[in-house]
Amino acid sequence: MLPYTHNENDKNDINFEARLLTPEDYKGFAPVYEDFRTRACDEYKFELEPLNFEDFTDSVEKGLIDCLVLYEDTIPVAFLVYTTAISEAVELNIIHSFKMEDMISRSMYLVKKFLELTKSERLEKIVCYPMLGAQKDLIADIARYGFKFVGIAVLRFMMAGTNSRDILKMAQLKDLDEDYKLVDWNNKYLEDAIEVVQEGFETSADALFDPRFKTIEGTRDIISKIVDNIYAEFLPEATSVMLYNNIPVGFCFMNLTGGRIANIPIVSIRKQHQGKGLSKHMLKKSIEKLVEWFDNGEKPISEVNTTTETNNFQALKMYRHLGFKEDYNYPQAYLPVKD
Repeated sequence: MLPYTHNENDKNDINFEARLLTPEDYKGFAPVYEDFRTRACDEYKFELEPLNFEDFTDSVEKGLIDCLVLYEDTIPVAFLVYTTAISEAVELNIIHSFKMEDMISRSMYLVKKFLELTKSERLEKIVCYPMLGAQKDLIADIARYGFKFVGIAVLRFMMAGTNSRDILKMAQLKDLDEDYKLVDWNNKYLEDAIEVVQEGFETSADALFDPRFKTIEGTRDIISKIVDNIYAEFLPEATSVMLYNNIPVGFCFMNLTGGRIANIPIVSIRKQHQGKGLSKHMLKKSIEKLVEWFDNGEKPISEVNTTTETNNFQALKMYRHLGFKEDYNYPQAYLPVKD
């Protein structure tokens, strides 16, 4: 435990201490977690509701996640969730303060304790932390610990309620040269996909907070988890592959979360084939397949979403051209491994 005292507005001193969640703490902690669940979608921009309390504690007990709870005069008031399950990074998932009160002070105490608990892991692994919602207010404070930041834009293509589909229909693309051909995903393309994605992402901003992209084996782990339905339901029929003389040179992956939210986790094209509008062709083909499923009632897809860096103007332009609109942005924080 880390005894800590602060004084605010001449109030009585408040004692902070933080410790990992155990079954003995569940009853007192439950209201804090439920407060987070009620705010997760609106205030933290979660796509789906978080785990219910029973499933959350079950994940803690199985060692899938760790939950660090902050106590204020022995009362649970905030928590931080993280995992070391991903081989190349320590993932800091969420920091929440009960009723969003005293967010900065409480959060910084939790971050300090978190960095102490993960000291050995951080000798070899980076820390990555998507700072969604109110967590944006913590940027200046966690920067003091050496965190760096990449701006991430979230873009959405809505099946209804916007003009996304109209823009897609009007999108004019140059005809593909006869040497190029668009096809659906086939498992025989796995090794090609690993090479193409690793080449495209090795020096990207994504590799800063997911260093798996820096190696072939790390990229293999990412692509394998996409196609093996680990991250979400993989959609091979909506995953587009660009062939050049029958050799794969580009990929637009597509998966489905919660049965209704489609996501584009990766779009990549070999460097020598960039600048020809090929990514637009792949993306358009993938989106049109989802629209077809929606219209036929095959899958109740409500939206397609994706992310890109806020300064990746070429990617932003491509998505806008095909009907995507920027919904919000957030800082993706990462703490590099010390040399």
